[in-house]
Amino acid sequence: MGKRLRDLVREICRTHEIEILEGSVSRDHVHVLLSCPPNLSPSKVMQYIKGKSSRKLMMEFKHIQKQYWGRHLWARGYFVATSGNVTDEAIMEYIRQQDGTEPSDGGENFKVTPA
Repeated sequence: MGKRLRDLVREICRTHEIEILEGSVSRDHVHVLLSCPPNLSPSKVMQYIKGKSSRKLMMEFKHIQKQYWGRHLWARGYFVATSGNVTDEAIMEYIRQQDGTEPSDGGENFKVTPA
């Protein structure tokens, strides 16, 4: 399921011309460092990612549909910050240090932690 989520995030980002600089899918959360076009607000980017991925995962993994019946797959909130005060390299290093052990593929550094 983590690999499918990673593929969905990649697909959503490609569709909206968002570049994934670094990413990590963990068992209970996701980190991504993105470079977004200036016409997309952070809230809109998260709406795209959380909305489409939630819908697709619920359709494809029936056990999730039962587990989250009447609830949301994603938490209501998210954390967004610009990288002005901290370098992109420092953020990338933080994401790399997450527990991801699945090798990156597809050109981006976007790992999946085994469950």
